[in-house]
Formats: sequence, C-alpha cells, structure tokens
Amino acid sequence: MAEETEIKTSTLTETTNFIAWKAEEPDGEVTYHLELGTVTLHFFLEEWKELLELVRSVS
Repeated sequence: MAEETEIKTSTLTETTNFIAWKAEEPDGEVTYHLELGTVTLHFFLEEWKELLELVRSVS
C-alpha cells in the first residue's frame, strides 16, 4: 500500500493583500504560513501561538 504524501492545506483568513493558511503534513506536523505580499513566513505551532500572542498584545 502506498504511503500518503499529500499535504492538506486550508486558508485561515485572507484580505486583499495578505493570507494566513495552514498545512497538515503527512507526518502529522501542522505548519502555519503568512503571505505578506512577496514575503512568506513559516511557523511551527509553538511559534504560531507566540506570534498570535504578540499581535493580540499590540491591538
């Protein structure tokens, strides 16, 4: 039986210029991604939680 290697992605939110999405890797790891124009930032779960905490403290 072939091992599944497909990465499942889903959009968390998006605006005209930005998008936040997550990827569920075949090994069970979930990564989060922010596309900010021509720059894409990649985060593991712990980093994503810390970023959300940072953004919430600013607003």
